[in-house]
Amino acid sequence: MNLSSLSRRLIAVAALSLCACAPAMAERIKDLAQVGGVRGNALVGYGLVVGLDNSGDRTSQAPFTVQSLKNMLGELGVNVPANVNPQLKNVAAVAIHAELPPFAKPGQPIDVTVSSIGNAVSLRGGSLLMAPLKGADGQVYAIAQGNLVVGGFGAQGKDGSRVSVNVPSVGRIPNGATVERALPSALDGGGDITLNLHQNDFTTVSRMVAALDGTFGPGTARAVDGVTVAVRAPTDPSARIGLLARIENVELSPGSAPAKVIINARTGTVVIGSQVRVSPAAIAHGSLTVTISENANVSQPNAFGGGQTVVTPQSSITASSEGSRMFKFEGGTTLDQIVRAVNEVGAAPGDLVAILEALKQAGALTAELEVI
Repeated sequence: MNLSSLSRRLIAVAALSLCACAPAMAERIKDLAQVGGVRGNALVGYGLVVGLDNSGDRTSQAPFTVQSLKNMLGELGVNVPANVNPQLKNVAAVAIHAELPPFAKPGQPIDVTVSSIGNAVSLRGGSLLMAPLKGADGQVYAIAQGNLVVGGFGAQGKDGSRVSVNVPSVGRIPNGATVERALPSALDGGGDITLNLHQNDFTTVSRMVAALDGTFGPGTARAVDGVTVAVRAPTDPSARIGLLARIENVELSPGSAPAKVIINARTGTVVIGSQVRVSPAAIAHGSLTVTISENANVSQPNAFGGGQTVVTPQSSITASSEGSRMFKFEGGTTLDQIVRAVNEVGAAPGDLVAILEALKQAGALTAELEVI
């Protein structure tokens, strides 16, 4: 063996060793977990949209719109007599909702969604007047105002006919709210930093602890439960942020997903996970078709019978079973083999659900059936 051939073999062995040592399907902690306490908060509010083209609330059927308008005018110094109810068609009462992102500071803009809560036909062309947005604690965290962007379109005739494209009673205002109050930072103070997995998995938690200890030293992380990993962190907020920046880029191989079959009973969708296995089993599945036909028979009496002509119904019921073939699942069948066998027998999604349920009852299906 010459030197060049030996060198090529050594390089190949080294490359295989590196491939074997590299983690398979490594993912960042940033993609597997989120930092405890760092999340958005829902905001909701109520307001008025004005300037509509005769497509607002019919005040006779939405009295709260008139009440809101009178209250707003009273705050602006315009007194409307109590016995006067303005019949306006260019005003709509709306609900406003938005999400306050983590670490949002006063003065930052956020997007808002505006939805009609009355009988307004369309919000196209309307403007939202200043409306407070409150959190779950009842405190005002943002103020919304601006012109709506409506993607839908609607038109209605005097005879009641109507055509609508998408939903014209909902609109958005990009950067339509200004943050007025900041939430307490989840990173202030001391204590451990918690990482919460998106999905419960003990294997992933164990591997995350090992990856963090291997990167930052033994004893850095500890598993709390099947979702949470606690990481020792300094008390200085700047140092904690720097530590999180390094933590979220640590890579590890997450645990395999559990063997599960998801069945959507409404749409007939069936999703089979890659870990699903089937023990040896033989299956025969056929469908029964029942046909009912209705015919009318005419009963005509003879000329001197004195009777009347009568129409009598006649029903014909036939049942037929389509030819079915028996197919066999080998032991340890993989996902590809399951799909191939089902396609060969020509089973529809509804038939596949019945087959999987029967396999589960027979103990031949190693998976959890989940119906959504």
